[in-house]
Amino acid sequence: MKYAVLIVDGAAGLPIPGMGGKTCLELAGTPGLDRIAREGRVGLARTVPDGMEPSSACACMSVMGYDPVTYYKGRAAIEAVSLDIPVEADEAVFRCNLVNTDGGIMHSYCAGHISTPEAVEIIESLNRHIGSENVHFYPGVGYRHILKLKGCTETLAAVTTPPHDISNKPIAGYLPRGNGSRLLLELIELSKNVLAGHPVNIKRASQGKIPATSIWLTWGSGPPPHIPPFITAHGIQAAITSGVDLLNGLGKMMSLEILDIPGVTDGQDNDCIAQVEGAIKALERNDLVIIHFEAPDEAGHAGSADQKIAAIQKADREMVSRLADYLEGKGRLLVMPDHPTPINLLTHTPDPVPFLIWGSGIRPDSAMRFTEAEGLASGTVIDPGWKLMGMLLGKQA
Repeated sequence: MKYAVLIVDGAAGLPIPGMGGKTCLELAGTPGLDRIAREGRVGLARTVPDGMEPSSACACMSVMGYDPVTYYKGRAAIEAVSLDIPVEADEAVFRCNLVNTDGGIMHSYCAGHISTPEAVEIIESLNRHIGSENVHFYPGVGYRHILKLKGCTETLAAVTTPPHDISNKPIAGYLPRGNGSRLLLELIELSKNVLAGHPVNIKRASQGKIPATSIWLTWGSGPPPHIPPFITAHGIQAAITSGVDLLNGLGKMMSLEILDIPGVTDGQDNDCIAQVEGAIKALERNDLVIIHFEAPDEAGHAGSADQKIAAIQKADREMVSRLADYLEGKGRLLVMPDHPTPINLLTHTPDPVPFLIWGSGIRPDSAMRFTEAEGLASGTVIDPGWKLMGMLLGKQA
């Protein structure tokens, strides 16, 4: 038996005023998903445990069959694993976004989706001007980077807020605060001087693009926790493909094969066909493959229903049918978001998300489409969500 898991990041949401009171999943034309929904089983899964932040770190850990209550110890550490950044007991790591906060407003949590080459130049400048033996910046992908602090573990006590949670809001009440925040605030302030007049920003401004005006620090973590390998936890060999460090970091922590597929990105330009074809090829040497598609989540944070619908339709058109064709008669497919990213909220919520399991041995229910409403109507709720992996693998009803 072969298995595929397609994570359509942030695809779930809430009814959109002015668009018939429908969600993006309901508005999207998805003939591929509709077909396998009629042939498979649809329900809801609670991927974010009560009291935990509705981040992709917790939610994707659930989708991959691991209990976040047990294994989640901080997001930055997971991304550090992806970038091969060691974190010792006396060190702390933080997600370091490049952002635009002109006028004290979070205008862009991603500095206008700054490119990786541009961001690398800025990170190098930050290291030259405000880095030290105990302060080091590491480049990641696009706007997402890592700050590592040595001998400053008190910073982990600071209260921080992810920048995508405060889009278009004043930042004053959301900067790092409380015990341990002094150094973080100092570095954010110093970064403004480095970025003011930076050649990358001058060029971006001349092109009508949003410049990066400062860094933003959140998701502080100590050393990453030990997680049992996927083959130990689930009894099969697995691989993963994603355009973001978080998922690749989780994959490394679970001892998955990390697939390097050209064209896989964190945006709307993701080469979905190449990603799926690379994933299918990986099933020649693995039992299961996880395919993570980030674009719907980014569209949700941007508040663009059109882009989110387009991303969902792209996944349906270029990914779902290819996976179903490959797995027909010999495997199973699980399709689901990790969490909702409602257009009107611009950030994540902890609500249960719809899931769809299709393939060998799966008896169809009454669902006609893959939507939030169909998941609710099914009466099937997997709570906690990390147990859904067992259902996919046939280990539970």
